[in-house]
Amino acid sequence: MAAKSRSARYYASNPKARAKKKKYDTKYGSTAERKAYRAKLAKARRKRNIMGKGGGDLSHTKKGTLVRESASKNRARNGANGKSTKK
Repeated sequence: MAAKSRSARYYASNPKARAKKKKYDTKYGSTAERKAYRAKLAKARRKRNIMGKGGGDLSHTKKGTLVRESASKNRARNGANGKSTKK
């Protein structure tokens, strides 16, 4: 099992902060904009017949398209110094 990130360790040891973050995340995830974004991605996954199968990810490219990519490569590209590292 991978080690917890610095933020994960912080929230694990600060219950009040964790509750505040959970409340914020719930509110953010339920906005119309985020729902539309998730629906767009789900539609793309259905079109490619990978919805719910746990197979590859759809990675965002610099020009705004979605391409299929292994989950490990896509999720490892998390940006150095807060900079985007899209394909």
